[in-house]
Amino acid sequence: MKQVMTLAAAAAILLSVPATASAARNGFQTVALNNTEFEVIPRARRDVDGYWCAAADFARRTLGAGWQDRIYVVRGYGPSEATGRRTSVRFSIAPPAGGQPQQGSFLTSGFNPGESMSVQGANGRCNVRPFFN
Repeated sequence: MKQVMTLAAAAAILLSVPATASAARNGFQTVALNNTEFEVIPRARRDVDGYWCAAADFARRTLGAGWQDRIYVVRGYGPSEATGRRTSVRFSIAPPAGGQPQQGSFLTSGFNPGESMSVQGANGRCNVRPFFN
């Protein structure tokens, strides 16, 4: 009986996580919203570099983006559509409709819609140590 309860609890946990969700190596959760857009949701770390790192990881591993492909900010900080958590950032591997995307810089303090970075550049932020945790 104890095994049945354990298996039921494990199944409930697995079914509560969307099938297109993954965890980046830095602990951020990523959830696909469609074929090109996804959300990055922090768990403990909330630094800007962590979001870009997780976006690069998801774009590369799950969406098959190349190193020179770009990741675009669709929406800055806001509530997660996929999980309901208070903070997430929405990214896309497709350029925004209507308008010239902005090139990202190495120093960023937030996320502006249209801002972009190459997958390789975003991946380079995975080894940056945050000032706070």
